[in-house]
Amino acid sequence: MRDLVGKLVTSALEALQEEGVIPSEAALTIQIERPRDKKHGDFSANAAMVMARHARMNPRKLAQMILDKIPEDSAVERWEIAGPGFLNATLAGDARAAVIGKILKERERFGLSTIGGGKRVQVEFVSANPTGPMHVGHGRGAVIGDAIARLLAATGHAVEKEYYINDAGVQVGVLGRSVLFRYRALFGDTVTIPEGGYPGEYVIDVAKALQERDGDRWLETARSDQAPPEEVVDFAIATVMAMIRSDLDALEIRFDSWFSERTLHSDGKIAAVLERLAAKDLLYEGVLEPPKGKKTDDWEQRPQTLFRSSQFGDETDRPLKKSDGAFTYFAADIAYHHDKAERGFERLIDVWGADHGGYIKRVKAALEALTGRKDILDVSLVQMVNLSRGGTPVRMSKRAGTFVTLREVVDEVGSDAVRFLFLTRSGNAMLDFDLDLAVSRSNDNPVYYVQYAHARVCSVQRQMEEKGLSATVGEDLDRLVEPAENSLIQLLSKYPEVIDNAALSGEPHRLPYYLLDLASAFHTYYNGHRVLEEDGALRNARYSLVEAVRQVINNGLTVLGVSAPERM
Repeated sequence: MRDLVGKLVTSALEALQEEGVIPSEAALTIQIERPRDKKHGDFSANAAMVMARHARMNPRKLAQMILDKIPEDSAVERWEIAGPGFLNATLAGDARAAVIGKILKERERFGLSTIGGGKRVQVEFVSANPTGPMHVGHGRGAVIGDAIARLLAATGHAVEKEYYINDAGVQVGVLGRSVLFRYRALFGDTVTIPEGGYPGEYVIDVAKALQERDGDRWLETARSDQAPPEEVVDFAIATVMAMIRSDLDALEIRFDSWFSERTLHSDGKIAAVLERLAAKDLLYEGVLEPPKGKKTDDWEQRPQTLFRSSQFGDETDRPLKKSDGAFTYFAADIAYHHDKAERGFERLIDVWGADHGGYIKRVKAALEALTGRKDILDVSLVQMVNLSRGGTPVRMSKRAGTFVTLREVVDEVGSDAVRFLFLTRSGNAMLDFDLDLAVSRSNDNPVYYVQYAHARVCSVQRQMEEKGLSATVGEDLDRLVEPAENSLIQLLSKYPEVIDNAALSGEPHRLPYYLLDLASAFHTYYNGHRVLEEDGALRNARYSLVEAVRQVINNGLTVLGVSAPERM
């Protein structure tokens, strides 16, 4: 219906162009929206206000001329001019109700679209360091990244999900050393975890697994001051990555590919990227001004190899090599993102923690320098989660040592609650997550409220069978004349737009908001209207309506990776 309204208005504008009212060279740019106030109809077009300057006339006067040229269509009951020149369209009752038939015909396919046109998109998310179990902040990024990927897939994009394993650098060496300290303790040595080491109980599990595999093979090395052997570090990384994969499995999050940072070094990809930048005269030897506030790991007072990122919108140039010749973390980041672009993805989406916001400009600068494209990378930043139980903050975990692990939360409240509640706010906003609320069977619990709407319709199906009644879906829809029924139908018709807009904007929280609105409208309707009426025609109509609600809720929850239970 939205597309139809747009075509009707465009047809009128084209007619006015032919008459010379609007210059033929003027681009016909219009926007069709849904008015917030239901009194203003089902759709509103801003065509008169946008085109008024081209026609050199008052917007309301142009609106009337457009209105006179709009072709008649039985789907639109009436047109009205409102405010400074909005064209408001009110649909005919049968056209509005037609959405129910569409939903019941298309079922699981309702809301899917092809607006992506098969465009190849890579979504990289989580990418937590393989040095310990995931915390709830990682989990929120995982859920948001997975939801973005699901929305893009639902709108016709060719999506690949990737996890970038940071298995090179200082932090994995610290993990190996921490494991060897715990390994010594297993043989009776008295040890103290060194400053900066990983204190969580999971390190003991890794050490036990190492002992079970290798016995006392590494004991002499562990008691020395030697750096942890590469084999021990590899074992520790693999063991922790198994923990991370298990945590993600608990949320039913799967990746299409797992990319190792080490391969960037071993395959010479970092050096190759620096050579390309050098060939473009974008590298030089220099000394940067000291950063304001806290010093960064890649700043030195001595000369370093610097990238002219300030030429591409960054605040300052960035070091790619330290004075000792070692690559900086940023050099690896550039090589990784360039590798993604070289794999043929037309769009890259990264989901990062909010503390990485300062890296966006420099990574975009590097990609522009290497690919010539400014628009290839989009970054979604995710704020942390504040956990509480009954109003009391929950901050630490015995297993992790310093934070609450994602797995502990999933095990306590379930995957559905974690996924849905993590998406009830924009990723840019802090999220307060109440563990008690997440498991409550009350209307205050958003995920319960939406799932209960689905289960309620399923109970209607069972009641109908128990009473020996039947209903023909899609029939007698003209009996849906109550205001509450029209409101539900209007909400149902919005679902495809919500999916498209959430996918294109990278804002998956729009879908839970919509589902909560739909569930609220349904519960209100259900509490005030009998579905299983004696009147067969009215029963057909109302059952068709609530079944359409159930189908859309099922579709929306599926996109979010949340179950739609039939009983609660």
